[in-house]
Amino acid sequence: MYLLIPGRHQLLTIFQFEYLKNIIENGLQGLQDPFGQPVNRNEKIDAIIFPVTSSNHSNTRRNPLPFYLRAISIEAFGIELGIPAYIYGIDDVGNLPNFADYTIKRIKHESDGLINCTPENTIVVCSTNVLTMYQKLGFTILPAELDNIDTWHHHTAMPWDVVEKIAYSPDWQQDSFVKKHMHPASFKVWQKYRISEKVQLLFRDAMISNDGDLTETRDYNVYVRQMDDIAEMKYKDTAPFIQAGRIGDIGCAVGSWIKLACKDERFRESDFYGIEVSRYLYELCQQRKINGEFNNPFVFFSKKNAVTGLAFDPSSMNTIHTSSLTHEIESYGSRQDLLQFIRNRFEELVHGGVWINRDVVAPYNKQQEVFLWLNDTDGSNTDPHRLFESKTSLADYLSQLSTYARFLRFAKDFRKQEGYKLMYAETMYDQQKFIRLSLGDAAEFLSRKDYTDNWQSEMHETFCFWDFNEWKEEMQAAGFRIHPSSIAFTNDWIVDNRWKGSVALFREENGQLQPEPWPVTTMFLIGVKP
Repeated sequence: MYLLIPGRHQLLTIFQFEYLKNIIENGLQGLQDPFGQPVNRNEKIDAIIFPVTSSNHSNTRRNPLPFYLRAISIEAFGIELGIPAYIYGIDDVGNLPNFADYTIKRIKHESDGLINCTPENTIVVCSTNVLTMYQKLGFTILPAELDNIDTWHHHTAMPWDVVEKIAYSPDWQQDSFVKKHMHPASFKVWQKYRISEKVQLLFRDAMISNDGDLTETRDYNVYVRQMDDIAEMKYKDTAPFIQAGRIGDIGCAVGSWIKLACKDERFRESDFYGIEVSRYLYELCQQRKINGEFNNPFVFFSKKNAVTGLAFDPSSMNTIHTSSLTHEIESYGSRQDLLQFIRNRFEELVHGGVWINRDVVAPYNKQQEVFLWLNDTDGSNTDPHRLFESKTSLADYLSQLSTYARFLRFAKDFRKQEGYKLMYAETMYDQQKFIRLSLGDAAEFLSRKDYTDNWQSEMHETFCFWDFNEWKEEMQAAGFRIHPSSIAFTNDWIVDNRWKGSVALFREENGQLQPEPWPVTTMFLIGVKP
């Protein structure tokens, strides 16, 4: 007879221990299920099974501990209970209605058929809404901390309550709430591995979602294809400035830049460090390493946020590379986050080390008023503001709109949740229709008008907050010297393939419209630590 205790098990409590110990020693008589019915079972408990859910996740607010640390705590916890404890990792499979069934089958698979949990040989101990899944399968449920299933009220602290207390406690080891509820098996692991520091960092990080992503609206399949498609071009641009030694790529996505650098004979003795905040992309990096896609074995990936803290030890890196990252910090974080990010990179470099930053950039004179011509014959002009439930349907609809209609949608959606209002006016000039707006806002639209596949995500992002001179000023204020090869430029491919025939820019001079040069799209900024 088994007790099955499903959960993420980031932490174990004293109540859990005493509750289970009582069942092991005194049996099931007198206990009730969550619905107030007596548990009419008199079997002796032979073993406890701990399915550790989200075992493939770590370093996020929701799942700060890796599976192996959770398993260490459970093993010590089980030894004290005095009967065998079996621990099985259950990977995250999203919001699965039959997750309980998946868990049972996973345990059978992982145990090579040794443990086949059925309602006849297993009682489930659960105090969250997951218990209803097991009840539907016919399992007897013991409610543990649950006091009232109608309100989901708990009569004592849940493990996650203790985690959150630690996250905001200046001295968690002396905190009376923590000492009252946290079981010594977990306390020792948290203390030994300094887990509280990571948890407190994760909980302070307002930029990252509970599951460890910058944005929940990005289609990462589209994003990965975009990153891989341009990786070689980006590497060729940066390669002449890479210094051998310790080389880091922050926001490494799926490791494409590192993969190319590993093939460069100049860096065969170098160590490579990829930093990625997105759980999904980090896991792809790890899988590519397992697949043997990196020529250099000294490639290490970490999942962390390089804004709230240092990604590398102080004065340890010869080269730091970032690409298409800094605008995301401004977009999803704050200006202070971006300034801290710049200071962190300076602190991490050795003297003479370089930070190579390739990203979008604002046009010079971004406040200048311009007249934007938009093609209104290259697609539909019907209902540009139509709403869709799926990203795919929205993308299909946007791709059929004319450039003019897509601008109208952009003007409404762009950073709306952030409180930004794009100011523009429609005007006629020589019997032709134009949009009058700032050059910066025009550049925002030009840079994003074709990103229909990830429209919802792109609408949160700003590209045109600093022009190249402003970027250099902020880098210098942090202590960097600007390498003379640094440059801001207009991507000719974008002009030829996305702008010509769809848009045109003009400025007013002496009562006449004169062509305005295409705005810069990209900067290649190299900061050197003196």
